[in-house]
Amino acid sequence: MSGSSPGRALAATAPSFEVVFIDETGTQRREPLSACWDVPFERAKPSRSFPSFKGQKNFPGLWWSATMGEHVGYESWVERDVAMLLDFDPEIVGFSAQPFWLLWSGERGERKHAPDFFARRTDGTGVVIDVRPDDRVDPEAAEVFEVAASACSEAGWEFRRTGAPPAVLTANVRWLAGYRNPRCHRPEIADALIERFAAPMPLFTGAAAVGDRLVVLPVLYHLLWRQVLVVDLAAAPLSPGSLIHLAAAAR
Repeated sequence: MSGSSPGRALAATAPSFEVVFIDETGTQRREPLSACWDVPFERAKPSRSFPSFKGQKNFPGLWWSATMGEHVGYESWVERDVAMLLDFDPEIVGFSAQPFWLLWSGERGERKHAPDFFARRTDGTGVVIDVRPDDRVDPEAAEVFEVAASACSEAGWEFRRTGAPPAVLTANVRWLAGYRNPRCHRPEIADALIERFAAPMPLFTGAAAVGDRLVVLPVLYHLLWRQVLVVDLAAAPLSPGSLIHLAAAAR
């Protein structure tokens, strides 16, 4: 993910940052980072490709985002899970992959780094995310992430480095993601489920009280994906006995 040469990236004074990106019109631009704090990078096209070749150890692909209504690229299954959780997060209104190249001057010339994701929160703030587990952060990568954090601070964004999300949460959200498409929403069933789960109730009990489970469950899972109905997804795998209730914001 990092650019050309090794060596110390941070000089005695803070580096001057630039970004190269492809805007919503498909035009490539190179601008000072300080002038781009309000650019909608959550809508930017990928600044580089997602290569696929025989024998590679990572698994690139495309995640269809319900938030964006389009595909978002990823370079590994861990990145896919991070993209999925961004899609699931109600505080995220948009996100993109490989949103820009961050450029700065190092001891051996120009350096560059493409973060994995840019996300926009409901309050308008930005989050830059790099996906790299702790055991894969060598000194050079740590240096690049330090620079990226400094650049994000300059732009008023949060910088976050993350590894694989928690296993139980990931498994549960992956199941719900199968019902993320709006076509799973049936208003009359959704209204009945919202009424039924006004008080906590086991998942299958509440579904059966509304109608045929084969018809009702896809709508129920869609409401859980949208977090109109909620359950503790980090505690245990979803099961027929999981206690479901109406989200406070939906009351």
